[in-house]
Amino acid sequence: MILPLCYNYGIQLVNFKIMTQKDNSIVLFHEKQVRRHWDEERELWFFSIIDVVEILSDQKTHQNARNYWKVLKHRLKKEGNETVTNCNRLKILAEDGKMRITDTLDTENILRLIQSIPSPKAEPFKLWLAKVGYERIEETEDPELAFDRAMQTYFKKGYSKEWINQRLKSIEIRKELTDEWNERGVKEGLAYAILTDEITKAWAEKSVKQYKIFKGLKKQNLRDNMTNLELVLNMLAEASTTEISKKKKPEDLAENKKVAQKGGNVSKQARKEIEKQTGESIISPKNDKHLQNKKTKKIK
Repeated sequence: MILPLCYNYGIQLVNFKIMTQKDNSIVLFHEKQVRRHWDEERELWFFSIIDVVEILSDQKTHQNARNYWKVLKHRLKKEGNETVTNCNRLKILAEDGKMRITDTLDTENILRLIQSIPSPKAEPFKLWLAKVGYERIEETEDPELAFDRAMQTYFKKGYSKEWINQRLKSIEIRKELTDEWNERGVKEGLAYAILTDEITKAWAEKSVKQYKIFKGLKKQNLRDNMTNLELVLNMLAEASTTEISKKKKPEDLAENKKVAQKGGNVSKQARKEIEKQTGESIISPKNDKHLQNKKTKKIK
C-alpha cells in the first residue's frame, strides 16, 4: 500500500511505503525508517520530523538531526512559516524502546517542511509538488481534465473500467449535492462532513467512521473502497438528497440534516430489498485490495 502523497506523476519518486498496519508504526523513506503516529480522532498520520530531517539533510545521528531541526525551526519561525506553528509534540517509540515526546507534522505539513530543506534528496518531492500545483491550475480552467486524470490514476492503480465509470459518476453526483448544499447556505468543511455522515448512517446504518473501520481503512477515501453496488446505493442516497433538498429548500443545518436522512432512507429501502432477494449483506468489508484488478499493472 502506498500513501496518497506518492502517486507517480511522470517523475521518479521514492515512496513512503507502509511496513505495518499498527497505529504507531514505521514507514520507509529513502530506505530508512520514519516513525509515525495515527491520530484516530482527527484521522491523520503524524510523522517524526527528526527522522525526515535526518534522512534529507544526511545527518549521521539523531542528535545531529535534532540540532539541525532546532536551527531550521528557528529560521522558519523568524520567516513566519506556519509549519512550526502546526508542529505537534507526540509520544513516539524511541531508539531506547521508550515512548518519548518528539516533534511531528501531518502529511501536508511534512511536505511543506521538505520544501524548506536544501537537499538533493528533497528535489523529487519539490518537482512533484510543482507539477501537482500546475495541474490543479489547469483543472480550474478546464474541469474535464480532473476527470481524465482521475480516470488514469484509478486505471493505473488497477481498478476495472466498470468500477472507474461508476466512481466518476459518483463524483459528478457528489458535486451536484455539494452545489445544492452551497445554494442552501451550508458551509463547506465540517457541515458537509456532518451531512455526509447523516446520509451514510441512513442508508448503510453505519457512520462514515464506522464504515471505514469495518473496511479496515484509515485515511483512505471511503468511496474508493466501495464495491460497485455500494457505490450505486451511495449515489442513490446522495442524488435523492439533492432532489429532496431542491423541493424542501431547507434553511439551516438542522433542516438539512432531516433532508439528508430522508435521502439516505430512499437508498436504505433499496438496499433492504436487494438483501432480501439475495440473502446477502451489501455492506461489504472489501476494500481497494479486493477491488483492484490484479492483472493490471499497478503504480510502483
